[in-house]
Amino acid sequence: MTPGIMFVSLIFVGISLLVSYVLKSKFRSYSEIPTSSGLTGKQIAEKMLRDNNIHDVRVLSSEGFLSDHYNPADKTVNLSPDVYSGANVAAAAVAAHECGHAVQHATSYPWLGLRSRLVPAVQVSASLVQWVLLGGILLINVFPQLLLGGIILFGITTLFSLITLPVEFDASNRALAWLDSSIMRPQERDKAKNALWWAAMTYVVAALASIATLVQYVLIYMGARDRR
Repeated sequence: MTPGIMFVSLIFVGISLLVSYVLKSKFRSYSEIPTSSGLTGKQIAEKMLRDNNIHDVRVLSSEGFLSDHYNPADKTVNLSPDVYSGANVAAAAVAAHECGHAVQHATSYPWLGLRSRLVPAVQVSASLVQWVLLGGILLINVFPQLLLGGIILFGITTLFSLITLPVEFDASNRALAWLDSSIMRPQERDKAKNALWWAAMTYVVAALASIATLVQYVLIYMGARDRR
């Protein structure tokens, strides 16, 4: 890793840690605010699925803090224990967001479909990119094509990060629209919106970091090519 790339990486690591700290702080704070409906995250998820005429998705409990996710492969909404059993603003926001992904799946939301199709390529790229880029940097003066290969692999993961953004923002918008009309009072919805905004910022930071790093590698490659 070159000094320039290391510097950029350190900057974004710092930003990512800050966003993660604020996110966890927000969710802990909003976890102490009960919702007026009294529904748990599990009940919120099940109701949102029913209201969207989705009857083939299961709501399950999964281990881990903020490990919540929707799995399109087996059509399950997986909620962390605090969200699954919690009857508070944070739990409602997270449960509805994950169901937003289920609604995307059921309605064939194009960005979700594109992201799903990229998953196999991203898995291969993620397993190879670190070593290909390292080899490309070490052999930059004799075999710059190796670095180009690493750039292509890294570009695939960067593209995946960018496609993830509209998927996450759309899921939050669907969640908030449903919560506003069905479950929450305005004050509660504002807090849910704030929590989901900070959650989305983790994806934004990751995408920006990936773009910045990709540009650094491209500049290194172009510089090496110009010297030949």
